[in-house]
Parts: sequence; structure tokens; C-alpha cells
Amino acid sequence: MPDSEHSTWRFVSFEETIVERFPEKSHFWHCRPDLTPGAGLLFVRCKMLPGYAHAFHCHPKMEEILYVLSGQAEQWVENEKRIMKAGDSLYLAANIVHGTYNPGNETLDFLAVLSPANAEGPGTVDVSGLEPWKSLRPAP
Repeated sequence: MPDSEHSTWRFVSFEETIVERFPEKSHFWHCRPDLTPGAGLLFVRCKMLPGYAHAFHCHPKMEEILYVLSGQAEQWVENEKRIMKAGDSLYLAANIVHGTYNPGNETLDFLAVLSPANAEGPGTVDVSGLEPWKSLRPAP
């Protein structure tokens, strides 16, 4: 936790990140309310194995930036698809349906920044089982 003298900033080492491990991906949280109290945004590094995805979803009250570190992302925004590679980024306004898929043979490593961190309601809404999304790109 931040020093009481420095409640407006905090260094976060890799060892201090909050890690969420799933069979297909890992999240390394560098900024979220329980790690950086008072911060107005969320910041996470995601490593996704080949063939997996964060299927079509939206963040009703949060905007988001995605930035690819390595690998490639088959990135869908509504019904448009683009392949993103290292150094590419995407900005999304709140409530825009999107999905990130890893079509490559290597781990997709990317960053996501979402704001505001304290948005009301659900942070993420999965729409991958609904039309037209499930017909555009079925979830793995």
C-alpha cells in the first residue's frame, strides 16, 4: 500500500501486481482500487494464449485503451475486424462492443487502461452469445 505521506502516487513492482490466472490468460493488475486507492483508472497487462479470446463484450460506463506489446490481436470493434501487432493501439468510448482474439501461434501480450475505475454498474458485459456477435466470430 502507498505510504501515508504519498497517498497520491505509488510505485508498483512486478512482484506487487495482483495476478489473476485463468486457463487461457493471466491478468497482471498494476492499478486498481485495492492496489492504488484513489486512482481514477484501471491498468492491467494481459497475456493470452494462442487460440483464446476476450470474446465480444462492452464496458457500459468505461472508456478503454488497448496497446499490443507482442503477438497479434484479431481485434473486433462492433462488426469491423483488424489485426493489431506490437505498437498498435485502440481507443474505445464507453459501451462499444469489442472482442480481442489471439489467432497467432504465440502468446498475445497487451495492456488495457479503463476509466473511470469506480464506474457504476457492471464493469464488463459479455455479449458473445448474442446476435450479431456470435455469428461474426464465435467464442473459442
